[in-house]
Amino acid sequence: MSNQDSQPDMKLFWGCFIALITTAFAFITRAFLVNAQPFWPTTFGLDQVQAQELFGAGIWPFAISIIVFSLIIDQIGYRAAMFFSFICYALYAVLAFQAYGVVTAEGLSGDALKEAQASAYDLLYMGSIILGLGNGTVEAFINPVVATMFSKDKTKWLNILHAGWPGGLVIGGILTILLGEQAAEDWRILIYLIAIPAVIYLVMLLKARFPVNERVSSGTTYKEMLAEFGAIGALIAGYLIFRQLGMVFGWEDNMVYGLTAVATIAYGLYCKSLGRPILIFMCIIMIPLATTELGTDGAISGLMEEPMKAAGQHPLWVLIYTSAIMMILRFWFAGPIVAKLGPLGLLATSAVLAIAGLYLLSTASGLVMVFACATLYGFGKTFFWPTTLGVVSEQCPKGGALTLNAIAGIGMLAVGILGGPVIGKLTEDSIKISVEEASSVETYQSISKDSTYFLGDYTAVDNEKVGKLASEKKAEVEESIQKGKQGSLKSVAIFPFFMLICYIVLIMYFKNRGGYKPVEL
Repeated sequence: MSNQDSQPDMKLFWGCFIALITTAFAFITRAFLVNAQPFWPTTFGLDQVQAQELFGAGIWPFAISIIVFSLIIDQIGYRAAMFFSFICYALYAVLAFQAYGVVTAEGLSGDALKEAQASAYDLLYMGSIILGLGNGTVEAFINPVVATMFSKDKTKWLNILHAGWPGGLVIGGILTILLGEQAAEDWRILIYLIAIPAVIYLVMLLKARFPVNERVSSGTTYKEMLAEFGAIGALIAGYLIFRQLGMVFGWEDNMVYGLTAVATIAYGLYCKSLGRPILIFMCIIMIPLATTELGTDGAISGLMEEPMKAAGQHPLWVLIYTSAIMMILRFWFAGPIVAKLGPLGLLATSAVLAIAGLYLLSTASGLVMVFACATLYGFGKTFFWPTTLGVVSEQCPKGGALTLNAIAGIGMLAVGILGGPVIGKLTEDSIKISVEEASSVETYQSISKDSTYFLGDYTAVDNEKVGKLASEKKAEVEESIQKGKQGSLKSVAIFPFFMLICYIVLIMYFKNRGGYKPVEL
């Protein structure tokens, strides 16, 4: 069962696949509940900041739990991790229902209602954190399970496994649209949706015989696993974890740096290794990779949503469309493409397609052209994440669950801490150029404000100042702002361009060593 010398237990694989679908259901229903006015914003009186805080509370715990659980998952076992993830989904539902009960109690109005909404918000926030932990735990156990089951064909099967994420977005998105009217009357129906795949994977995996990780079965020690990741890997992951926690809890920079230094030194002294160079290289690539795949999705979806609204279509079809592309390509075509191009060839080809897609999208106009360019970009980003997991698992099998999952956690954290703000800066710079070209330097100065972020100072559009412009001037400025936002995708293409160079370096490195070959324990 643990490798392809024996027949893999496909029921176990499909249980892991449906567990990943559950994480997608949780993501898309929460995105809908947080952003659509008839749901949480109206029920709990949320403003935009509170809504995004709730959404973020379901994201960052995912990245942290996938790394932390990877350190202990071989000790506690995959089954325990599976049970923990299901309990998290159940607790999230309980807290969401409690929040609903708090604000819908009879006789609430005025200050009493506001007080109830504040109490309910705390319940939702805690529930969101627990949900994020559950989602991260799912990935923490399914990735090493599948990599162990298909130890001689990891990249192909990790791609097929990760078709479950876009597949879940497609199914969950369609169900969310179909249940729109019923959900508007009682949004709890969207919470019930998550229970469908959650109960299915629990039943499928309840009595499953989980394989022993190849790292454990080969006799590789825990210390050797830590040494694969090494002090440099711990430095990257530790900084991102403590930086994220610092952003949530308001820690000073010195505390973040201090905790990172202590954790890195302690890790390095114990494992006595800086880390495998190829793994550190892949960790560095993962930062622009996650930014390219996840960080630009919002911008591209935004470009496509306006034409969709104008055509009288639900904006959620945008996400369903791009997710369907990923699902089909990963599920049915990953194997043949990997066999023909190899993992690194596939990553390099994907980077070329992503560069072309982003560049063309920066100037695309009209519904058909925008969708065509977005399709090209969708083809490019499809294989980035699971193929990277496959390469790490094939080249660093001694790292076991830690290296396989830590790189995914690094990617998730990097988007929010580094990639997102950098994309924001590139967008503001593009808007500045667009407004100055369409109007004048003085016009931009009149609607902008100075600000700062972790890489330095920048100027940004002040929407309040834009709102005070004369109607004709306001329309002109808003048009140039939208053009600038779209044009920024040309600058974002620098991320897959950097990745392409890295992949070429890796291809040349392996060519000099006789070609790419998975490491077998």
